[in-house]
Amino acid sequence: MIHPTAIIDPSAELAPDVQVGPYSVIGADVVIGAGTVVGPHVVLRGPTKIGAGNKIFQFSSVGEDCQDKKYNGEPTRLEIGDNNVIREGVTIHRGTVQDNSITRIGSNNLFMANVHVAHDCIVGNDCIFANNATIAGHVHVGDGVILGGFTGVHQFCKVGTYAMTSLYSVVNMDIPAFVMVQGYPARARGMNVEGMRRRGYSKDLITALRSAYRVLYRKGHTLAEALELLVPQASSSAEMTMFVDSIKASARGITREQ
Repeated sequence: MIHPTAIIDPSAELAPDVQVGPYSVIGADVVIGAGTVVGPHVVLRGPTKIGAGNKIFQFSSVGEDCQDKKYNGEPTRLEIGDNNVIREGVTIHRGTVQDNSITRIGSNNLFMANVHVAHDCIVGNDCIFANNATIAGHVHVGDGVILGGFTGVHQFCKVGTYAMTSLYSVVNMDIPAFVMVQGYPARARGMNVEGMRRRGYSKDLITALRSAYRVLYRKGHTLAEALELLVPQASSSAEMTMFVDSIKASARGITREQ
């Protein structure tokens, strides 16, 4: 299960059935859950906790010191959930003491080749980051988000649940839940209707969310005016609550429509 050329620190804790490929290096304070497969030429550094059933492909670097110049060797952490697929060349860095000292990734995510997840990021569940997508430090990504290939997300941005970006999007403001964006800078293009259909949302719910989008973006309201109209609707469904709350939680301001 563990190739003889792999180097594993004595303090690392691996479940009995963890597989480790040739020439991989697993450092101190790394914990790996049952059924996880670590491919060849992978570097894992701690403190890092990786859950069960993950697949980490060759040349990935997971749990490395961050690239923030303020980082001074503090014992920060990375936590990864279950059943994630981390493809070739992915880099995921631990947190900084300037935030909460942790980078956290949920479960059932797909990180395609050469994705970068920077320090202090929080990524939910069931996300897809396509090839070369990059999220800078302190970015928060909700559940079910899809980042198109070569998407770049500016530090401290929030990407709402079930939001989606297109190829080469440059995100420098927050994206509300369910909203699709495109371009440089990224602009709102509508709601992720196809994603809603795939999740089994009813026609009435999709219509309500699209109507809420129009209130926010197409009726000429200020953000405060739009929220005044949308907040009373928030209790109509959990999804409408997500949409409204993602707007209210924005600190950088939300992406505009083109």
